[in-house]
Amino acid sequence: MTGKKALRAALLKRRDAFSGVFAPDPRPLVERLRAGMTVAGYVPIGNEVDPAPLLDAARAVGCRAALPFVVSRAEPIRFLLWDGTLEPGPFGLSQPPAKAPEVAPDVVLTPLVGFDRRGNRLGWGAGHYDRAFALYPHAHRIGLAWSVQQTDALEADPWDVPLHAIVTEKEWIVP
Repeated sequence: MTGKKALRAALLKRRDAFSGVFAPDPRPLVERLRAGMTVAGYVPIGNEVDPAPLLDAARAVGCRAALPFVVSRAEPIRFLLWDGTLEPGPFGLSQPPAKAPEVAPDVVLTPLVGFDRRGNRLGWGAGHYDRAFALYPHAHRIGLAWSVQQTDALEADPWDVPLHAIVTEKEWIVP
């Protein structure tokens, strides 16, 4: 098993064994928002942190919500406006209908498998969010994870784009 693969397995085991409540202070997010901005979230799978509290706070200040739309492992994700309607997607995902308008997010809330306090993230290994971050370099990148998913240091690959912030059930971390 490779280093990242083994670390991913260990962090997922920790995540799946953890029980917590995600009720973050939304002010660090809300302070950077303006009405009309687009905040991209996701529908959690398994024990992923649910971004709903942050998406609700963004909507309360007049932002639009978007979700990732995935076609395959090879194709980049697109962000589609979300009106509350969900359809099944690949890999057990729930996503907006394909006919929903595509948008460029101003803020991307991303699920994490692991993270370090320097803003490095470990995802599922498909590169979907890395490619999305490269397409939307001005989007503010916020990772969501349980505190048990933190690791001392992650080795960043050349294509990895660091996060601007990480939110856990305990704190906002700004590298």
